Amino acid sequence: MQNIIPDERYSVADEAILGAFFKLLKKKKPDRITVSDITKTAGIARSTFYNHYQDIPSLISAVEDKTIHDVFSMMENFQPKNDRDICSSYFLTLCRYTMENPFLSGLLSTPHGNDLFEKMLTMLHHYVTETTSNSRPDRHTKEEVSYVITCAIGSTIGVLHKWSRDNFNLAPEVIADILSEVFLSGMLPLLS
Repeated sequence: MQNIIPDERYSVADEAILGAFFKLLKKKKPDRITVSDITKTAGIARSTFYNHYQDIPSLISAVEDKTIHDVFSMMENFQPKNDRDICSSYFLTLCRYTMENPFLSGLLSTPHGNDLFEKMLTMLHHYVTETTSNSRPDRHTKEEVSYVITCAIGSTIGVLHKWSRDNFNLAPEVIADILSEVFLSGMLPLLS
């Protein structure tokens, strides 16, 4: 972003730009979306777009950063306990976010990602390192715990990838139940 102006109009315009981008993602790949597409869909002037973003790559970078922030905020708020309702609620939130974010679901439904996955893996590495630095090595070493956490995150991404590729053919509640069962039966016992 270029200038951050604490003005309600700025926020409204930014929401319009992002909304237009997400709407266009349902029809086009990100590299095919133009500034003209955004301004027409959002109903804004071209100069308004440039007050917010330098170009389409900077918009994509901002969407990537927001998506990563949202996902990792959900992860940080997840306090794994042996409670099916807590797990189901967490995974349901993640499933609904995936369905509602065409950028993320579009990337997940393809066999390859872009810079987003590299950024997410870097943040994942930091998250796992920080999480395991606070763990007690009673049953498992910090390194072993980091592998279990990485496995949990990897399997979740794999399930979301398949679900996106299958055009969300199952209800988010079903996917959340599957992820909860895998976590509670497989991952949580290893972390306890």
